[in-house]
Amino acid sequence: MGRFAVRPLDREIFRLAIPALGALVAEPLFLLTDTALVGHLGAVPLAALGIAGVILQTAVGLLVFLAYATTPAVARRLGSGDLPGAIRAGIDGLWLAIAVGVVLVGGGLAGGGALVRLFGAPADVAEAATTYLLISVWGLPAMLVVLAATGLLRGLQDTRTPLVVAVLGFVANALLNTLFIYGFGWGIAGSAVGTVVAQWGMATVYLVIAVRAARANGTTLRPGLSGVAGAASSGLWLLLRTASLRVALLGTVVVATGLGVTELATLQIALTLFSAIAFALDALAIAGQAMIGHALGAADVPRVVAVTRRLILFGVVGGVGLGAVLALVAPLLGGVFTGDADIRSALTPVVIVMALGIPVAGYVFVLDGVLIGAGDARYLAITGIVNLAVYVPLLAVATSAGGIVALWTAFGFGYIGARAVTLGLRARGTAWIVTGAERTAR
Repeated sequence: MGRFAVRPLDREIFRLAIPALGALVAEPLFLLTDTALVGHLGAVPLAALGIAGVILQTAVGLLVFLAYATTPAVARRLGSGDLPGAIRAGIDGLWLAIAVGVVLVGGGLAGGGALVRLFGAPADVAEAATTYLLISVWGLPAMLVVLAATGLLRGLQDTRTPLVVAVLGFVANALLNTLFIYGFGWGIAGSAVGTVVAQWGMATVYLVIAVRAARANGTTLRPGLSGVAGAASSGLWLLLRTASLRVALLGTVVVATGLGVTELATLQIALTLFSAIAFALDALAIAGQAMIGHALGAADVPRVVAVTRRLILFGVVGGVGLGAVLALVAPLLGGVFTGDADIRSALTPVVIVMALGIPVAGYVFVLDGVLIGAGDARYLAITGIVNLAVYVPLLAVATSAGGIVALWTAFGFGYIGARAVTLGLRARGTAWIVTGAERTAR
C-alpha cells in the first residue's frame, strides 16, 4: 500500500460510507410510509399509489445523475485546493436540477393523466392515481435539488449532513401524511401533499446550506452557463448509463411475466432482496465517488490506486459475507414474504443462486462508484449498451429454459457478470485516471 496505512484509509472510507448507507436506507422509507398510511384507506387508493409511485420513482431514478455528476466535479476542485470552485460546481448542479425540475412539472401536469391511463387500471384507480401524481409533480423540483445538493456535500466529503436531512425528512413526511390523510380527511391527496411539503422542506434546508457556503467563500449564486452545460453533458452520459440499467431490469420483469404469475411474484421478492443488499454495497460506491474525485483533483495517483484496491476488497468481502447470510436464511425467507406455497418453493433456489452472485455484485458496485468518481461517465454509458447487448441473448435462453432460476442466473451472473468484465477491464488500465481540477476528454 506504499505510504498509505490501511487503517487510516479504511477509517476514511467508512466515515463516508456508513452515513451514506443511513441516507440510502432513509430514502425508500418515504414510499414505505406512504404505502403503510394509504394502505389503510382501502384497495383503490393503494393500487393508485402503486401506479403513481412507479411513474415518480422512474423519473427520479433516471435523474440520479444530478448527484452522481455533481459529486466528482465538486470533489475534484476540492482536491485541487479550490474550495470556492468546488462550491461553484455544486451551485451549477443546483441550477441544472431546478431547470430540469421545472420541465418535469410542466410535462407532468400536461401528460400525467395520459401516463396513468397507459396502465389500463379501472376508472376509480386511474382517477385516484392521477390525483396523486398531479399533486406530487410539484415536489419533483425539490427532489432534484435534494439530489444535486447531496452530490455537492458528498463532493465536499460530507455524508453526515445528507443523513441528518434524510432522517428529518422521513419523520416530517410521516407526521404530515398522518395529519393530512386522517386529521384533515384528504385521503390519498393528503399523502401527496404531505410528501411534497416534506420534500420542499428538505430542499429548503439544502438551499440554505448552499447559499451560506457560497457567501462564506465569496462564490456567486448566479448560474454559470459553462458550468451548467458541463454538468448537463456529464449528466446525459450518466442518464444513458442509468437508463441501460433500467432497461435490463425491465427486460427481466417482462420475461418473468411471460413465465407465469408465480415466477413474476418470485422475481418481485428476489429483486426486493437484491435492492436491499445493494444499499450496503452502494454506500461503499458513494464513498468511492467522493474519495476518488478528491484524489484525482489533488493529482494524487497513488492514493487513487490505494482507495480503489481497498474498495474492491471491501466490496468483494462484503459481498461474500452478505451472500453467506442470504444463503443461510434462504429457506426461511419465503414465509416472511408470502403464504403461497408455490412462491415459497420457487424462491429458495433463486435466493441461493443470488447469494452466490453477490460477491460479483459487490465488485461491480464499488467499481461503478470509482469510475463515476473519476468522471468516466462516457465509458459507463457506452459499456452500458454493450452489457445490454450481452444480456438480451441470455434472456432469450432463460425464456427457452422456462424457469425463474434460469432467469435469475442470466441476470445475476450474465448481466452483472458482463458489467464486472467491462468495469474490470477499465479499472485495470490507466485511461480513467485523469488528474486535475476538471476532467478532460481521454
